Amino acid sequence: MAEIAIKVENLYKQYKLGMVNTGTISHDLNRWWHKVRGKEDPYQKVTVTNDRTQKSTHDYVWALNDINFDVNVGEVLGIIGKNGAGKSTLLKILSKVTGPTKGNIKINGRIASLLEVGTGFHPELSGLENIYLNGAILGMTKKEISRKLDEIVSFSGVDKYIDTPVKRYSSGMYVRLAFAVAAHLEPEILIIDEVLAVGDAEFQKKCLGKMKDVAQQGRTVLFVSHNMVAVQQLCTKGLFLKNGGLAYFGDIDKTLPHYFDYDNASAKSDIANLEEKARSNGIAKIIKKAWIENLNNQRVSRVLMGEGFKICFEFEADFVMENALFGFALENLHGMRVTTINNMITSNTSVKEIKNGVAICEFTSPNLLAGEYFVTLGIVSDPNQWIDYVEHAFTIKVEPADIYKTGKLLESGHGVVFMKANVYIK
Repeated sequence: MAEIAIKVENLYKQYKLGMVNTGTISHDLNRWWHKVRGKEDPYQKVTVTNDRTQKSTHDYVWALNDINFDVNVGEVLGIIGKNGAGKSTLLKILSKVTGPTKGNIKINGRIASLLEVGTGFHPELSGLENIYLNGAILGMTKKEISRKLDEIVSFSGVDKYIDTPVKRYSSGMYVRLAFAVAAHLEPEILIIDEVLAVGDAEFQKKCLGKMKDVAQQGRTVLFVSHNMVAVQQLCTKGLFLKNGGLAYFGDIDKTLPHYFDYDNASAKSDIANLEEKARSNGIAKIIKKAWIENLNNQRVSRVLMGEGFKICFEFEADFVMENALFGFALENLHGMRVTTINNMITSNTSVKEIKNGVAICEFTSPNLLAGEYFVTLGIVSDPNQWIDYVEHAFTIKVEPADIYKTGKLLESGHGVVFMKANVYIK
């Protein structure tokens, strides 16, 4: 029977909206009065779903709601879900940064965590001093840390600044050193949040390779990321959180379709009207509607591979936008960015003054492979001010086609794009 590294049972985490402390005396007295009478805590009734897109009518919200799962030693668990689903809260509880409201957690082994930029390092100490400090916190001797020192510094790539106080590091340097320390000081359990997105592509690749090495050594890894390609490549198990609840837990290949179906359904439901869709940037909700057209100006819901199409969105503001850029981005369902286009890239011009209209991005000969793609829309005004930004506004379906005129359809699974080419033997 496999040895369990982490066991979570009936885990709940509650927060009071608008509060940064533990509550008020009146709430404490009310809790005490219910307790002495043998009644349920009035503030721990699970009645509110943690949906960040809906305005709450209650003072309390459950960031985590009845979470149950086991992680075996040596498994790599990918924790996925939309922003606000409870992923970071779960990792903070497992890392003992914060405590659960109720529930049981059993952990077998030392934990090293990298949760967010700034966590775990003392800003006044140098990089070198922070390596020894973190090792001591993990229970390692100075001799054990010194044995790993050269490897940590080399992996981080901050050799030149290792004696500099980390408060002078850039966010990328900070994360590089923090990950190197967490991964090389041999914890039994390694917990990594989305902070790797701060690093450059080369360093992210190094980090993923190191996490694979850690897992192959029989240690346990918990990994939170919005990059589904990385999750699929690295993880053996998946945990999908939705609005603070556990939506699915199982093998990663079975977990990802549940997430994609959910993300896809929420995107499709807003194809006609985007005014109520959650925004992550911007100062106004001025992107109203979006749709797809073919090159004959007819609205469509899907296109054939190689067939041209237009992405259109209607915008309306009650103020004048100056030097505006209108942006369009496509991602595949694994979170890989396929392309980003705006009017400055295509024509080297911005729109001097505008309040409303329809922005159109025309792809005359796209090389997208068959599959579904998320469409993200945005408007930026001078000076680099986000006006509106709608991530995953809706999806576009690209159908297989006989691109090479051989009678064979080119299906999905061959990459991200197709290239017209000839294969021959000489």
